[in-house]
Amino acid sequence: MGNFKKVVAMTLVAASSASLVACGGSKGATTSDGKKEITLSWWGGDSRHKATEAAIKKFEAAHPDIKVKSSYAAWDGWEEKMATQFSSGSQPDVNQINWGWIDQYDKGGKLFLDLNEVKDTLDLSQFDEKYLDLCKYKDEIEAVPVSITGRIFYWNADTFKKAGINTPTTYEELKKAGEIFKTKLGDDYYPLAINQLDRTILMVFYLESTYGKPWVTDGKLNYSVEEIKQGLDFITDLEKNHVIPDMKKLNGDGAATLDANENWINGKYAGIFEWDSSAKKYKKTLANPDAFTVGEEIKFGEKENGGYSKISLAFAISKNTSYKKECAELLNYLLNEEEGVLEMGLERGTPISKKAKDVLE
Repeated sequence: MGNFKKVVAMTLVAASSASLVACGGSKGATTSDGKKEITLSWWGGDSRHKATEAAIKKFEAAHPDIKVKSSYAAWDGWEEKMATQFSSGSQPDVNQINWGWIDQYDKGGKLFLDLNEVKDTLDLSQFDEKYLDLCKYKDEIEAVPVSITGRIFYWNADTFKKAGINTPTTYEELKKAGEIFKTKLGDDYYPLAINQLDRTILMVFYLESTYGKPWVTDGKLNYSVEEIKQGLDFITDLEKNHVIPDMKKLNGDGAATLDANENWINGKYAGIFEWDSSAKKYKKTLANPDAFTVGEEIKFGEKENGGYSKISLAFAISKNTSYKKECAELLNYLLNEEEGVLEMGLERGTPISKKAKDVLE
C-alpha cells in the first residue's frame, strides 16, 4: 500500500473537463436563516451522488443548525479542479480525496486539518490504526480513510458465451481470447478494455509479478529502462493480440469513461480491470447487468501476485474552515452513525469503520 501511494501520485492521468454542481468553500458562511454552512465535495457516479445527497438530508434533519452545500461531478476533470482549489486555498470545508493527494497536495500538513483536533467528535477509534497511519503527515492525521479497494478483473459473461469460451483465468487464456473474439465475433469485439491509468497499473502489476520487487520504495523507482520497456512491450502485445483496443480506438469511441462507453454497454468490450469500489457503476450500465462477473486473479509471473490494494479514498477537513466541529459531525454521521451509513451503503467500497461494517452486515 505504501508503494502504491507513490505510484498513484506518479501515474494519474488527466482527462477532459466535466460539468460541476455548486462550488467553493464556505470558510465560515451562514445562511439567511442563521444556519452554519459547510461545504462538501466528492466525485463519483450517479448512484454515489444520490446516496450521499440522501445521507446529507438526514444529517441536516438531525442537525437543524447546520446546512451542507454540495459540490460533485464525475471523475473526469475533477482532480484538475481540486488541484486549483488546493493551490489557492479555496477548497471546500470537507473534501473527498484520493489517498495520494496527502503527499501530492498537502504541502507538509498545511492544507488539511489534523483530525486529532476533532477526535472528540469524529470517532477515530472505529478505524484501525494501520489505516490511519497511512493517512498521516508526521503525527498528524490528515484524512480519515473510508475503505480499502483492489484492482480486479470483471467480465461480461454473455459475450464470452457468445464467443464460445469461458472467462479467462490465466494469461494464456486471456491472449487466446483476443484471437477468438476477432475470429468469431469481429474486429470490434475485445475481451478487455483498459484506459491509460489502467494500462499503467496493469503494467506495474506485470513487472512486480515478473521481478518480485516493488515499483517504488521511499520515492525511488526500482526498475531500469530495460525492465520498463519490457512492461510497455507487455501492453503492446495485448494490443497486437487483439486483447485490448488501442488508445486511438478508445478515444475514438467518444466516451469519457468506460462505464459510459457504448462498446462496454452493448458487450463489445467484454472485460475491465477496475477497483472493486467502482464495480457497481459498470454493472449498472450493462445491457444485461446479470452477466457482470467477478474474474479470478490472473497470474502474469511467479514472483509476486495479488495485484493492487490501497485506501480507495478518504475524507479530509480543510484547515481553512471556521466550522471544525460541524465538519467532524458530518463525517462522523456519514462514516460511523447508522442512519448515515445505511444511506451511504457500499458506494465508496466496503467501509473500514467497525461501526459501519457492523451496520451493513
